[in-house]
Order: sequence, then structure tokens, then C-alpha cells
Amino acid sequence: DGIVDPIVYQEAIKLIAEHHEAGRDVIIISSSGTEIVEPIGARLGVDKAIGTQMVIEDGKYTGEILFYAYGPGKADAMRQLAEDEGYDLSASYAYSDSYTDLPMLEVVGHPFAVNPDEQLRRVARERVWPVLEFAKPVSMQRSVSKEQKTAAGAAGAAAAVALGLAWYARYRRGR
Repeated sequence: DGIVDPIVYQEAIKLIAEHHEAGRDVIIISSSGTEIVEPIGARLGVDKAIGTQMVIEDGKYTGEILFYAYGPGKADAMRQLAEDEGYDLSASYAYSDSYTDLPMLEVVGHPFAVNPDEQLRRVARERVWPVLEFAKPVSMQRSVSKEQKTAAGAAGAAAAVALGLAWYARYRRGR
């Protein structure tokens, strides 16, 4: 079903399912290109995937970036999505492994550091944020349900970017 079989953590797959069972939408935001993030998101069964958007002219990349989903850009995308879709960020969850995602973690009511780098671990400790340690890497192809694989279709020729995918789940206002 594709050339590359990304590795994800079993704990992350379980967390996505738990958020869905609780009635929350799950959105992945990654600095990787949309062409990579969307197929991985579809395979994982998330509700939306947001990635860096490159400028394409005549079917070719120009080298210019339309939107860079990195650092403050992720937080900006979350705020815009919350405004557009009616999400309550104070009731939302965000998960990241990188200090560069601090702006994203700061805009939600429930930030989590997951296998954090040294700087993020320090901030999480200072702010008394939960720190999760994921330790069960699995092949996405073997761990995701057949229905989710079918939904992803042939778009699985992405790259292995399971680490570093920052995603968040949010309650819709009024749920």
C-alpha cells in the first residue's frame, strides 16, 4: 500500500481512539509538508491534518512556502481553526515532543509533553504539565485498522515522520 511504512507509537494510536471515543475531534499539525501529513493523518483516522504548504506552479514546487507549520505558526493555525470551527481551545489537548512546539502547547487548556526533548521536559516540569513516555513503536501498516488503511487509499507513499507529529484533540463548543 505504499513505499514507506511510518513508525508510530502504540500509545499514540490508543490516545487517538480515546479522544474519538470521548467525542473529541483529533487534528494533526506537523511542520512536514501537507503531502506527507494528510496521508498519515488519513491512515490514523484523524479528523484533519495540517502541514506546511509549499507553493506549486505548473505542477512543480517553486521553493517558496505558503504556510510554515512550525513554532508560532502551529499556534496560529490552531487559533484560526478554533475560530472557523468553533473549538474551545481552553478545553483542548495538545501533545508534543519538542520545545519548538511551546507556542502550540500554551494555547490549549491541556498540554502534554510526550517523550520530550530536554528543554520541553524542563518547561513541563516548571509548569506542572503531564509528561508521557511512549515506548512501544509499531509499524503503522500493522497497527492501524483495515478500515483506516482503506480510507487512506493509495496515498501511503509518504515519509516516516511519526516522531515530531504534533497533534491535538479538541472539544467542539456546545458538546
